Amino acid sequence: MTHDHDLVLRPTPRQTEAALNPPPGRTGGDLVVEALAGLGASTVFGRTGRHALGLFDALHRCDLLRYVGLRTEPSAGYAADAYGRVTGEVAPLFVSTGPGALLTLPALQEAAASSAPVLVVASQVPMSGDRRGHLHEPRNQQAAFRDVVKSVHVVRTQSQIPSAIAAAWESALSVPHGPVYVEIPADVLEAPTTLPVLSAADAFPHELAPAPELTAVAADLLSRAERPAIIAGGGVIRADASGKLRTLAERLSAPVACTYGGKGAFPWDHPLSLRSWPEDRHMTEFLADADVLLVIGSGLGELSSGHHTFTPRGRVVQIEADAAKLEANHPALGIHADARLALQALLETVEEEREDAGAAVRVAEVLKAVGQGSGPEQELLSSIRAALPPRSPSFWDLTPLTHWAWAAWPGAMHSAQGAGAPGYAYPAALGAATADPTTPVLAVSGDGGALYALAELATAKQESLNVTWLIVDDGGYGILREYATDAYGSAMGTDLTGPDFVALAESFGVPAVRTSPEALREDLVAALKAPGPRVVVLPARLRMFAPTHPEPGAG
Repeated sequence: MTHDHDLVLRPTPRQTEAALNPPPGRTGGDLVVEALAGLGASTVFGRTGRHALGLFDALHRCDLLRYVGLRTEPSAGYAADAYGRVTGEVAPLFVSTGPGALLTLPALQEAAASSAPVLVVASQVPMSGDRRGHLHEPRNQQAAFRDVVKSVHVVRTQSQIPSAIAAAWESALSVPHGPVYVEIPADVLEAPTTLPVLSAADAFPHELAPAPELTAVAADLLSRAERPAIIAGGGVIRADASGKLRTLAERLSAPVACTYGGKGAFPWDHPLSLRSWPEDRHMTEFLADADVLLVIGSGLGELSSGHHTFTPRGRVVQIEADAAKLEANHPALGIHADARLALQALLETVEEEREDAGAAVRVAEVLKAVGQGSGPEQELLSSIRAALPPRSPSFWDLTPLTHWAWAAWPGAMHSAQGAGAPGYAYPAALGAATADPTTPVLAVSGDGGALYALAELATAKQESLNVTWLIVDDGGYGILREYATDAYGSAMGTDLTGPDFVALAESFGVPAVRTSPEALREDLVAALKAPGPRVVVLPARLRMFAPTHPEPGAG
């Protein structure tokens, strides 16, 4: 018997001729870009450096890959993260040795937490130069990445490059998606090569199907439940499983709450939608009272569990692609699987519809009880939402307004809720605008977070990216100021002397305007309609979203 994987493709005469007579002037760097292009890459993010010049020289010669150069390595990582998030495609990221590579770690931590398929190619000191005091030389560069990325692929010869790139690509796209790291010495990248051009590499990402015995048990529990409920996390969105989630929820008459990372997984205005209030005690109590709680694509971490105050009283069924998150916070029937495949299995097993006309009524009662009133923060969110075109994505730094948006923003949004580092929103928005130049993108930062990413105004101008940057200027680190004041009665190191953001943006050639809460909607509409980058500055000091969950141990 012959299996498909046993078949060997014979080269055509033309391929043989090309292999025997490769084009002159190629180097190890060409092998990298040829492998990426052959796998389907179209865009590369990065920042060049001394040891990576051979890689960037090859990229310059390649007409199949677009290069978007950011001004700093963390920003390049965030841009690649966002590109991977919005497209579902691998986002290559080129950086140099030592500081260049290590500066990507905050962005890669965020990509790992958010399951974004970023493929880092980093240079290393020459093979003959280890421990000889080369500029940028790290003690053990690859070791710094091992606990952050999904997989590490170390190259020491040119013949290893195509298979290392293919293996990294496969790892990045296998469920759960995530960042991967490839390391290649500078002399391997720079040396001439006689290896043939590989026009089409092979990489087969692995699917993660559920065990049928486990989905049978889960289906039985859900079918017999009297008060089923569902928590949908970011894994539902990454698996493109929102339609299957809605079908299952309607079949079970099960209310659905979305985590902050899962916003958009379930229709906001659906009668069964509990929306996104995991830090409100009315919501957590309703979910805790479910006799069967289905958790899909979430590990129920700190932000999804009311800072670990949420304690389910019924049976929990957890579907999660990341095995480390299964039962990490609550005992459950754990199903290690991709959300789409697991939901499909449940739909094939849960056949009868469960009639519960009161479910929508109970959802409405909970939504009436939750919330924080209609203060200026929610009014600002309404203005922003009204100005943003329906298909336009938004990217948020961690600001007081973002905490409100996590709960009250109607639909999908992107934030650095995994690693929580400042400076994410604007470079991430540039990555999304690179993926779709026809759709305007919104970034929202505080003044503290904006200071991390100001250099990328030059990138936005150079690349003519359609990104509007809303900077909410409260004179410091607003969230940390509130946290410190609440905990200690005062705050230190949180009040900042900042620039004139309007004048600063204009010095980059980026049009900017200072707005007010009353004019915000009109100014955002104008900025989002205009081509190229724009900056809108809103001086405002906002109150923090106030969680209403009980303290740990409270009855």
